[in-house]
Parts: sequence; C-alpha cells; structure tokens
Amino acid sequence: MSEQSQIRSGLLAVAPGLFVLLWSTGFIGAKLGLPYVEPLTFLLIRFVCVAALLCLLALALRRPWPYRPMQWLHIAVAGSLLHGGYLSGVFLAIHTGMPTGVTALIVGIQPLLTAFLSASMVGERVTARQWAGLALGFAGVTLVVWENLGFTGLSAAGLAFAAMALVSITIGTLYQKRFCAELDLWSGSMIQFVAASLLLLPFALIFESMRVVWSGQFVFALGWLILVLSLGAISLLHLLIRHGAATRVSALFYLTPPTTALMAFLIFGEQLGPTAIAGMAIAAAGVAITVRPPFSRARQKDEEKNGEKDAGK
Repeated sequence: MSEQSQIRSGLLAVAPGLFVLLWSTGFIGAKLGLPYVEPLTFLLIRFVCVAALLCLLALALRRPWPYRPMQWLHIAVAGSLLHGGYLSGVFLAIHTGMPTGVTALIVGIQPLLTAFLSASMVGERVTARQWAGLALGFAGVTLVVWENLGFTGLSAAGLAFAAMALVSITIGTLYQKRFCAELDLWSGSMIQFVAASLLLLPFALIFESMRVVWSGQFVFALGWLILVLSLGAISLLHLLIRHGAATRVSALFYLTPPTTALMAFLIFGEQLGPTAIAGMAIAAAGVAITVRPPFSRARQKDEEKNGEKDAGK
C-alpha cells in the first residue's frame, strides 16, 4: 500500500467520529449566535463567507472545476438541499417556537428515510440487520430528547420547516451520492455554498430585516460555524458520502443529538438525566449495528438476500 493510500485509509478511519463531534457543535454555535441575528440572515452571512474562503482555497490549490454544465447543475442542486434546505429548515423551525426536542426528533427520522429511499435512488439494499440497527438508533435518539420533548409551541409552520429540513438532508445526501460522485471537496463545495446563498437571499430580503448585532459572542459563533462546521464537518460529510454507503453515513446522524446533549450539559449546564444517558447508549449501539461491515462476503450475500425478502413482504 502506498503512503498516499495509507493516509487516505487513516483519514477514512477517523472521519466518522470526527464528523459527529464537529457536526454536533453546530447546534451549540446556532444557540450562541441566533440571539443577535435572524436565522436566514445568519445562514446567508455564513454561506457567503464560506464560499469566498473555498474559492480562494480552490484557486490556490489549483483544484479541478466541473467542465460540463450538467455537473454544475447537479452540484448546485445537492448544495441547495444539503445546506440551504436543511439548515434553514432547522433554524426556522426553532425560530418559530418549535421545541428543540421535537425538531431533533423529526430530523432524526432521516436515517430511516434514507434507508427507505436508497434502493430506488442509489441502488443500495438495506439488510435486515441494518434495519434493526436503524430502528434501535431512532429509539435511542427518542430517549435522548425525551426530557426536552415539550409539545407547547407547536405550529403548522414549525412542523413544515422541520419536515423541510428532514426531506432536504435526506434527498440531498442521496442526490449527491448518485450525481456528484466526483465532487471536489474545495471547488465543488464552493459551488454548493454559492447555490445555497442564492437560494436564501430572496427570502432573507423579503421576510427579514437583515440587521445584525455584531457582538463578540456572535462573531465567535459565526467564525466557529464557518471554519469548524462548513469547512471541517461538511468536508468530512462529502468524503463519507463519496466512500461509504448512504445508509451507513446517514446512521451517523443518530449520534448527533446524544453528542449535542452532552456538550450542552458540559457548556450550558443543561439537564442530562438517566433517560438521556440510556438513550445515548442505545443510539450508539444502533449505529454500531448499522455501520458494522459483514464478517465475510458470504455473510454479506446472506444479509442482502434477507433484505430482499423483507422488501418483498
């Protein structure tokens, strides 16, 4: 194995854990920054800054750019869904008064929905063992958010925004897996954030004042979301989508609520009871079952046959 292959293998080995850790900090950054700016304006500023940085990096590193218009279109669609649709849906749902626990639970259906659609969109079959792991993971996420699962403040708009986030992250993941296999992490990501910015701009202009209170806390939150989330976590997500099955990648999102809850406990002193701790363990077990590769090729074939039988029932 060449040195470059060893480096790539090492990066892929640590990428899932690092992605979960970095991705989970996004909710902390949003909580720190949203008191000083409206949600779409916050995202728009973040996207524009990230796109500018990625453009400079792509030019400096002489990264390849798509050479066919259809490639640009596919990358832009995936970016609009993964960044524009998903993040704006989550931010707007919480901004309308939607309880964070309910929002997390709705978006937490994403791995199950991805598994359901993966066969038709990217030709991936989900085995019986993986279905069991996904169901177990969702049960764990439910327990993690259970203590904060208040239903006061529910509204049709909040539910619609949460559903929009769910559909966007699911379809965006599968769309990128199918149509953007050769996405460059720098130039391709720049195109995605430009597309997401153009998607949000008219809505921010029409529905928000676009006023920002430039406090130290807001600048820190914005910088964290730009550098750690949009450059770090998103790059890892692209890497995982390219090299892993969509169902296995999506299962990692089950670990986000437990990790975020632990961070909120350590940073903000939020409640972390025994139910949430049990949910963390159950969610981790579900993810482990889902992402664990078969022991042998023969076992993989057996699991695929079981998946086909289950699908035919």
